[in-house]
Amino acid sequence: MHIKREHYLSEIVDRMHNGMIKVITGIRRCGKTYLLFDIFVPYLQAMGVKDECIVEVALDDERNAALRDPDALLAYLDTATSNAQAQYYVLIDEIQFAISDEEFRSRKPPRIYGVLNGLLKRKNIDVYVTGSNSRLLSTDVLTEFRGRGDEINVRPFSFAEFMQGFEGDMYQGLAEYMMYGGMPLVLTRKTDAQKARYLEGLFTETYLKDVIDRNGIRKTRELEDLVDVLASNIGCLTSVNKLESTFQTKLKSAISYNTIVSYIEELKEAFLIEEVKRYDVKGRKYIGSLSKYYYEDLGLRNARLGFRQAENTHMMENVIYNELRMRGFNVDVGMVEVRNREQEDKDRHWLEADFVANLGSERYYIQSAYALPTEEKEDQEKASLRNISDSFKKIVVVHDVVKPSRDESGIVTMSIYDFLTNPDAL
Repeated sequence: MHIKREHYLSEIVDRMHNGMIKVITGIRRCGKTYLLFDIFVPYLQAMGVKDECIVEVALDDERNAALRDPDALLAYLDTATSNAQAQYYVLIDEIQFAISDEEFRSRKPPRIYGVLNGLLKRKNIDVYVTGSNSRLLSTDVLTEFRGRGDEINVRPFSFAEFMQGFEGDMYQGLAEYMMYGGMPLVLTRKTDAQKARYLEGLFTETYLKDVIDRNGIRKTRELEDLVDVLASNIGCLTSVNKLESTFQTKLKSAISYNTIVSYIEELKEAFLIEEVKRYDVKGRKYIGSLSKYYYEDLGLRNARLGFRQAENTHMMENVIYNELRMRGFNVDVGMVEVRNREQEDKDRHWLEADFVANLGSERYYIQSAYALPTEEKEDQEKASLRNISDSFKKIVVVHDVVKPSRDESGIVTMSIYDFLTNPDAL
């Protein structure tokens, strides 16, 4: 099974020869290695690049164990790129294997960074790296390059990518995608039980273990409880204060505010969850401490909850959020203040637009509505959009199969199938 991942290939191609180290980031097992070696390398070959000019180093391969020593790796790369007249492409996978235990414990910049930065001085070398595990998250790699790293963030399969390998129609496909998500190896599992076991094991044995090992977390039960609480509340406004109260009253835990903050940051750094802040559309500023949290992969979220909380409204909202992020949008929760001019000032209230999506000069206001069975429900879902006075496009995405339509207020209603399968749908 070969999923093309053309979006990410384009991201890499656009950055070729830019004088920076291309750092491919993303949640573990989302396909970073496949993108680098099985998609980008064939692209280079098709462009006429000779094999000897493509230097591939997979540091997680035991056959390359000797190259985990930075001095040995540097010597190897010097030999492999010795022709000063040739253009070389150096691709290093799982860079964290070149970091020693001592370097990791000391938290000082590892020697491997000096090796990579030194390659930038060679005008005929273009460098690409990946790296993520408990020892080193790929975000760390980017930080250490201090402006000389160019990030390409890879996410699990989008719905359109998922459908390239799914044997069924798009309606069955969306139900499957919303339940089991877009981790690449899910598509190779034949039964529901196999998919569930794979995702449950991946969450516990890979992601949680990485976060625990990396940060030396001792109170693992509290971390797991936080993971469960966030999974149960995707798409719901919450705050650290609310989470602290939940721990105290329902879980009978004395976990501190600061510990919750640090755990959330660690889960974000591991690319498991993303935080979305509230944005005052009219006041053009961020407001309050309330945020929403979404899982980068719904299958992992559902696996964490034993596939018991299948709330279609919140799951569809998470799918829309992930699609927007994959397309490069920065996303906020839109808050719209509404005042009743006939009443006193205290009659002010806030309406919520699920997503304010920004990309350069583009902006879209998007409402996720699983169904609009009545006029009252339709008015309710569109209320926030109707109270936004600017000229940016306003959209309601529904689960039903409908033709895109525009009402008298200029609000467009479209099907989630059109939204997910057509990159120009917005």
